[in-house]
Amino acid sequence: MNSWRVYRTPLLILLAGGILSFFAFKWDLPIRGQLVEAQGAKWNKTTEARIYGKIRVWGDWPPLMVAAVLGFLIAKARGKRRWSRIILAAMIASTLAGMLANASRLTTGRTRPRESPKIEHGFYGPYHNGRILVGVPAYNSFPSGHTATAFGFAAAILFAAPAWGLLALVGASVVAWSSIAIGAHHLSDVTVSMTLAFLIGLFVIRFMNLKTRSDSLPMPRPPQA
Repeated sequence: MNSWRVYRTPLLILLAGGILSFFAFKWDLPIRGQLVEAQGAKWNKTTEARIYGKIRVWGDWPPLMVAAVLGFLIAKARGKRRWSRIILAAMIASTLAGMLANASRLTTGRTRPRESPKIEHGFYGPYHNGRILVGVPAYNSFPSGHTATAFGFAAAILFAAPAWGLLALVGASVVAWSSIAIGAHHLSDVTVSMTLAFLIGLFVIRFMNLKTRSDSLPMPRPPQA
């Protein structure tokens, strides 16, 4: 029973993330097509497009870490030891998730949605037609680094302090949607990064011995003989 308690939450995350990502891959191109049709040819020059671009900038790792450091220092100054540890955990989870996602996307060679039809949609790997694609932005779509960074931060808070974590998830979701809206990422890039981020967030919270939402749930007892 104790083993099930340990593995229950990560298995549920993998199951939910796998199902969501399965359908996301099927919906990638239809969703992109509907977005392009709704936005129109000159959407990239609109205020809405600029706002989404700013959201991605401010939701990326450097601004997020600056805000987190400020929160950490405030928590320490006010003697909020638990919150200082939660914020530190969120910073670690965000960094690890972002690093793993960014390292992965350098090798997958997946084209960004906005590159179509100039480049045919697909996964080309790190090397294609005599060209090294590692570090070429047009081929570094999968998975989403911005989403992994934002959701890694939010997931850690969610598992340690669910009410505040839900607010953090709203912010992370806005960052993820911004990536889809501007054509930087497919839906599946985002869902895979979310799954990765939740797993890392859970691992970090458990490693730092901070109470998680799942661990606080009572486990059913077997019937007495």
